[in-house]
Amino acid sequence: MIYLDNSATTRQYDEVTDAMVRAMREDYGNPSSLYQMGVDAEKAIKAARRQVLAAAGRCSSISGKAFAASDWDVVFTSGGTEADNMAIFGTAKALHRRGNRIVTTAVEHPAVLECVKRLEDEGFEVIRVGVDARCYPDMDQLAAAVDEQTILVSIMHVNNEVGTVMPISDVKDIMRKKGAPGLLHCDAVQSFGKMPLPEEADLISVSGHKIHGPKGSGVLLMNRNTAGASAGGGSGKGVSIPAFIVGGGQESGRRSGTENVPAIIGLGRAAQIAADDGEVNAGDEDGGAYLSMAEIAQMRTALLEGLCSQIEDIELNSPQEAGTAPGQCCPSVLNVNFKNTRGEVILHTLEQEEICVSTGSACSSNKKGQSHVLAAMGRSDKDIEGAIRFSLGRLNSPEEVDTVVKAVAAAVARFRRLGSFR
Repeated sequence: MIYLDNSATTRQYDEVTDAMVRAMREDYGNPSSLYQMGVDAEKAIKAARRQVLAAAGRCSSISGKAFAASDWDVVFTSGGTEADNMAIFGTAKALHRRGNRIVTTAVEHPAVLECVKRLEDEGFEVIRVGVDARCYPDMDQLAAAVDEQTILVSIMHVNNEVGTVMPISDVKDIMRKKGAPGLLHCDAVQSFGKMPLPEEADLISVSGHKIHGPKGSGVLLMNRNTAGASAGGGSGKGVSIPAFIVGGGQESGRRSGTENVPAIIGLGRAAQIAADDGEVNAGDEDGGAYLSMAEIAQMRTALLEGLCSQIEDIELNSPQEAGTAPGQCCPSVLNVNFKNTRGEVILHTLEQEEICVSTGSACSSNKKGQSHVLAAMGRSDKDIEGAIRFSLGRLNSPEEVDTVVKAVAAAVARFRRLGSFR
């Protein structure tokens, strides 16, 4: 099978599964217990925090910048959705006396859009900034939206459907210039482990199962200088964001509940492999058992060139150039519209060839309606219906490209020949 839906989820590394099984069988102590087995579990959680921060600060093969790990706290969650909820609802509760405005974009993940919708129903003012044909935000509209009453700006680092890298640094500059008292939250679920995370953000959400880690694991990174204060005893300064889940005061009072030690260990191991850019053992000269991000970028280029050479009447929804700079495309994502086709039919045709792709975000695939991202980008209903997302991961291989191109070309030709479009 050729799996090209890694933006939806990834297969766990065997190394991750082995580490989790060992924790469940042997190192099953409660990390709050005082005896040695509990102390060992607590040490394992601390090691996973260091691994997450190393992955957050990794300078990728494509480009990168420093990420000061000492400025950040790691709060383990049940996934990216909880991390988004924790950041958005927590900030709104902490800062509601300073203002009432929340600014986001029209192309965010549902975990963000549904949060701000609920806050809007509760009386907050929500501004949803539009995007252009390549999913880049309208910066003039954003600048006009941010004011001295803005308590939160939430913008993703990489769009999950088309891969556009967002201008996080420019957004933070606008907030400073406009005197906004709020925090900048960045959903980095699609970029974590693939490119350096933006230090300009105050709160960063990440997810384990997007980097070959376990489902049900995630992190909220909190900048100690701006969003690190905690009523539960955290060491940071800045805004004191209330706990989203209360109880026993775990995670320095920020997220109660006995920690899911096996999942945290698995997330840490997956993050370590990401930090080493695909190498299973750090410093092992025998090298990576998995693709590096540079190799993934090359594979994306070969896939795009192959599709364009074999198929007529296609339109690229993603930015053409892969990279980590704003306006470029995350190297793992390629979204293409095959005109006069139906993406769902193409998807199931490819499935018969044991090739897995997507027509959009898996997190909203069970809902009626078409992609809100492509609609915001100005695509017609007919073109949205013909869109396919290919998302690459470290477990893919360059040799798969030719097979995929031939299969897609055959599927598109067959659909168009039968005249099945309605």
